[in-house]
Amino acid sequence: MPSEIRAAVCHEFHAPLTIETVVLRDPGPGEVEVTLEAVAICHSDISYMEGAWGGALPAVYGHEAAGRVTAAGDGVGLSVGDRVIVTLIRACGSCQSCATAMPVYCSGNAPLPPELSFADGRALTKGLKCGAFAEKVVVHASQVAPVGDAIPATSACLLACGVPTGLGAVVNTARVRPGQSVVVVGCGGVGLNAVQGARLAGAARIIAMDLEPMKLDDAMAFGATDVLLASEEKPWRAVKALTGGRGADHVFVCVGAIPAYDMAPRLLATGGTVYAVGMPHSGATSAWEPVILAATGQGMRGSLMGEIVLSRDVPWMVDLYEQGRLELDALVSRTWSLDEINDAIEDTRGAKARRNVIVF
Repeated sequence: MPSEIRAAVCHEFHAPLTIETVVLRDPGPGEVEVTLEAVAICHSDISYMEGAWGGALPAVYGHEAAGRVTAAGDGVGLSVGDRVIVTLIRACGSCQSCATAMPVYCSGNAPLPPELSFADGRALTKGLKCGAFAEKVVVHASQVAPVGDAIPATSACLLACGVPTGLGAVVNTARVRPGQSVVVVGCGGVGLNAVQGARLAGAARIIAMDLEPMKLDDAMAFGATDVLLASEEKPWRAVKALTGGRGADHVFVCVGAIPAYDMAPRLLATGGTVYAVGMPHSGATSAWEPVILAATGQGMRGSLMGEIVLSRDVPWMVDLYEQGRLELDALVSRTWSLDEINDAIEDTRGAKARRNVIVF
């Protein structure tokens, strides 16, 4: 039978969410129902709530979640009671992207029947393929990964987006090697995990940049070797001084700010690469001189969700946490109830929280 659940509904861009009782259908073949324990607030959720990337309303956003399986459709290899993370990565398993271990770029997904509705039958959009600002979700089985019980739900939920986005950009996309130099621009929840990834990869220099001195302190605690205020005049000179005059082999822009993208190529060494991790609003543009890239062998590329493969990367991250080598607990700035979600969103907008987490 369909469930009645409480959810935070977005009826209008730039407006507060409203807590309402909505209807969630049962899982079908290949789907799971997860009763959530925690969901983090990501800046991508806020961008969608602001209309930055379009999307149909009304909607329930939220995509960085953890909970326990409470029902499963046919063909699902999970058991009721398993603790899992819930992600926006839905993979068909057979398209070119999936076949080459790039399921984050899957192009083969068929539409599913709507999962959410109002009590009167009106349609309700499941934002970011999850709709996790709610007590329960129904998602495709490819969107979940077991994490066990050793990690608190408030920390486990971060493995659904913020951690793999930063860590994976370093390890999967850039494949940073020991001895290389890294700059991380933007030291929020994603940037701190890029710093952790560079530390785990053995980078010789990990230079963190942000406008907030407090965030630079955070970056040092997470493994940065050096910090720079992004407001410093000509910060590329400081980067080159820290890297023996070369510049950085890898620059990760982990904030959706155009000035950061404008500056990033100037931080590179010959042959270095800028990685677009943070997402500006649709229509925002940056500009570079192609002749410089051509003459120096430099490059730029994107990294979506750290190009994570759930079955490959989540067990590795869980193991690192259990060994004490991957910090998750300290990423949580504060926990909030679902009824406090608008206050938690405003606190996240203030750009000082690492991650705010809603607990159920």
